[in-house]
Amino acid sequence: MSIQIGDKLPAGSLSEFIEVASEGCSLGPNTFEVAALTAGKTVAIFGLPGAYTPTCSAQHVPGYVQHAEALKAKGVDEIWCVSVNDAFVMGAWGRDQKATGTVRMMADGNAAFSKALGLDADFSKFGMGTRSQRYSMLVVDGVVKQLNVEQGGQFAVSNAETLLAQLG
Repeated sequence: MSIQIGDKLPAGSLSEFIEVASEGCSLGPNTFEVAALTAGKTVAIFGLPGAYTPTCSAQHVPGYVQHAEALKAKGVDEIWCVSVNDAFVMGAWGRDQKATGTVRMMADGNAAFSKALGLDADFSKFGMGTRSQRYSMLVVDGVVKQLNVEQGGQFAVSNAETLLAQLG
């Protein structure tokens, strides 16, 4: 069963490639506990099958980069892109997508978080193994307030525009 509106996010960790060392974050991959990162914050999270894949690169990430200021104006503190890739790939993809500093590119390297959400998918027939389903959610203090899960390879409800409209 997958996560539902009203549920608390499951315990888990995600990794992020840090471009510039700062207090508490060293240069390179850093691992963060999801509960700590979402505590007291409103976070827009979108998950997708993989870095550098066509729809993800052409539409999904660019939409959140384009609408980041509008989302933040509606009370979103952070925007996360979650994908079953390693932190090095997510960091490079974030640079290519000009998302650095706008969208946090969060790596779910072993699909543990995607599985805990119940939003994992088997992409073995494409040679990609276990991946994340395509989705978006609004999380307030660790609790899911909005959830949009795509069906069967579509890209219709997990886009930035839909989440933005749900914020009113």
